[in-house]
Amino acid sequence: MSDIQLNEQHVIKISMELGLRVQQVAAVASLLAEDATVPFIARYRKEATGEMDEVQIAAVRDRLEQLAELDKRREAILMSLAERELLTDALKARIDAAESLAVLEDIYLPFRPKRRTRATIAREKGLEPLANLLLAQEEIDVEAEAAKYISEEKKVGSIEDALAGARDIVAEMVSENQSARSAMREHFAKKGVMASKVVPGKADDEKAAKFKDYFEWSEPVAAAPSHRLLAMFRGENEEALKLEVAPPELEAGAILESIFVKNQSPAGLQVKLAVDDGYKRLLAPSMETEIRQELKKRADEEAIRVFAQNLRELLLAAPLGQKNVLALDPGFRTGCKLTVLDRQGKLVHHDVIYPTHGESRLKEAGEKVEGFVKFFEIEAIAIGNGTAGRETEAFVRSLDLPKSISVVMVNESGASIYSASEVAREEFPDQDVTVRGSVSIGRRLQDPLAELVKIDPKSIGVGQYQHDVDQPLLKKGLDNVVESCVNSVGVEVNTASRQLLTYVSGLGPMLAGNIVEYRNENGAFKSRAELKKVKRLGPKAFEQCAGFLRIRDARNPLDASAVHPESYAVVEKMAADTGCSIADLMRDATLRQKIDLSNYISDKVGLPTLTDIMAELAKPGRDPRDKFELFQFSDEVKEIGDLKPGMKLPGIVTNVTAFGAFVDIGVHQDGLVHISQLSDTFVKDPAEVVKVHQRVLVTVMEVDAARKRISLSMKSNPDEAPKRGEKPTAPRPQRPAGRQDQRPPQPPRRPEKFNSLFDAFKKIK
Repeated sequence: MSDIQLNEQHVIKISMELGLRVQQVAAVASLLAEDATVPFIARYRKEATGEMDEVQIAAVRDRLEQLAELDKRREAILMSLAERELLTDALKARIDAAESLAVLEDIYLPFRPKRRTRATIAREKGLEPLANLLLAQEEIDVEAEAAKYISEEKKVGSIEDALAGARDIVAEMVSENQSARSAMREHFAKKGVMASKVVPGKADDEKAAKFKDYFEWSEPVAAAPSHRLLAMFRGENEEALKLEVAPPELEAGAILESIFVKNQSPAGLQVKLAVDDGYKRLLAPSMETEIRQELKKRADEEAIRVFAQNLRELLLAAPLGQKNVLALDPGFRTGCKLTVLDRQGKLVHHDVIYPTHGESRLKEAGEKVEGFVKFFEIEAIAIGNGTAGRETEAFVRSLDLPKSISVVMVNESGASIYSASEVAREEFPDQDVTVRGSVSIGRRLQDPLAELVKIDPKSIGVGQYQHDVDQPLLKKGLDNVVESCVNSVGVEVNTASRQLLTYVSGLGPMLAGNIVEYRNENGAFKSRAELKKVKRLGPKAFEQCAGFLRIRDARNPLDASAVHPESYAVVEKMAADTGCSIADLMRDATLRQKIDLSNYISDKVGLPTLTDIMAELAKPGRDPRDKFELFQFSDEVKEIGDLKPGMKLPGIVTNVTAFGAFVDIGVHQDGLVHISQLSDTFVKDPAEVVKVHQRVLVTVMEVDAARKRISLSMKSNPDEAPKRGEKPTAPRPQRPAGRQDQRPPQPPRRPEKFNSLFDAFKKIK
């Protein structure tokens, strides 16, 4: 069973936070507690959830997990206090009422077991009554009162020793006070400034040079973007930068004095000194640690959000489909590895050609390719976009090939990771890494999703600072995206790899392996019902996975659709009432038009499910991905030296970041379209204008071949400043118009700013 439990208070709280009905949240919580997956709930339990989408369901799931963790910590604190006989009814009430982990820890802080501190030592000397007397801030003779605590036995040798010890106790009280911490937390978040400086002696260090932008840098933490925060944190981890986060000190002091200092009496002046010391020595460092953790968390979440968004676009890129493919992994010195794949992606032949090794080898390579194309009835040629990619493309296009054959450059990022992986060795134990890499390139053209799931998403090359962010959080976020994409498209159970099946709702690695094992031993599945014969695939797993698995040419035509087996009886009744077979109902739109859905509504099946069923009957097993379209780079340029400012070139977006987009224009080096150059109007979020794998038209602005830096623009007039207050627009048909609801940030103050951002990203990545 799931760790998520149905908690009434949690349900009510989440419904208020997310603006959902209590019944919706309760339904999701109940389904999650029964081990239902997000894709299953979104697709097949619409009546229960009120048609919540995957994003809403995932938000409820994540918040339920957070609240469960909060309750777990609350229970641990209550147990600790009870064991030490410190728990009172009033304290328990405060702990029970805490609605965040920060508040909970603030309440517990004064009671937390701690190492010996200056305040602890002062208490051991018996100075706590004096500290309480000072805090009362009444009109007293402070020195006379302090003199009472002078003791040779307790090592309090003077009035000043007694007052200093009392102030230490007050300082610790200040640093542990819930109201003070709450006020300081808010002050640091609103007024805090992140400042970075180069570590002394590292200014001329070659390894530190990539952080040069941050050698003398400061900005408000409330506005600092994720990519700059992560860059500075990395600089600190690599001992190139020294970071500090603090608000204006005078303002912080004034806030604390308003809480603790009651008057200007002698006792009040002692408290003022203690407050100042408590802030500088205890509270400020504690708040800095907290705000840094919060900034890191915020930056991580934003980076993971961008990464996940890019990954989704890449995974859902249009597939070529089942075609015979000749795949080429280009290379100069070692030649070009060639593989032939059949329509199911099976390796049927491999070879090596040398189109860049002189005229005789060029001719031999051409004859081989032309011969393979004819013999294996090749329908498309996939060419990796790495080293020698454009040269190999030019070679292929120069051959005498049928015009019907598509020649496509394929992004090979991560192919080398796959070729050396355990998955690749399992698939091709008798082939070397070059053959496996070429196969991966070809399969990416046939079906990007099916091939890319075999690679760790972090290695696909569409992230930003992916090695710096919280790794468990990154894995969870990316796995959620892969799971969503796989189930959105659906999986052909008789051809899917174990890795692809792993992401199907309700399966996982063990059941995916069992399905492949059953398929190998018994042949292709003939029906969805046959899945129940798979070892350990019980009723619950079948319920979760069946609707997302497809069986082409099954006895029951519904097995090839997204109609869930639990709804087969409804479709059978529709066919019977219409006087035809299910196959007829799927083929003939006029028959479907005769169906009145209201006749089939029941306690278990509502209009949302019936509407989905009708859509599936019209297009059974439909693929939500776009239709594949050919793309070709400009013949004018093949390497960075061919570029000239002012050139307008077609390109493909390879990565979207917080500060712009990287675009492949076919010269082995992606160019940067800075956020200020994405549109004729201001852009707050690049994802509003571009997405990974999108085709765009760019203008070359600046080229630095030595540093491998290409600056691009997507504006209609790159020299004009973006217009304020308008929605982002773009030249059609290269990219869709984005949406802009808020005033975006100012463009860089100086032209070199985005150049340095480009350098930093490329070097750090």
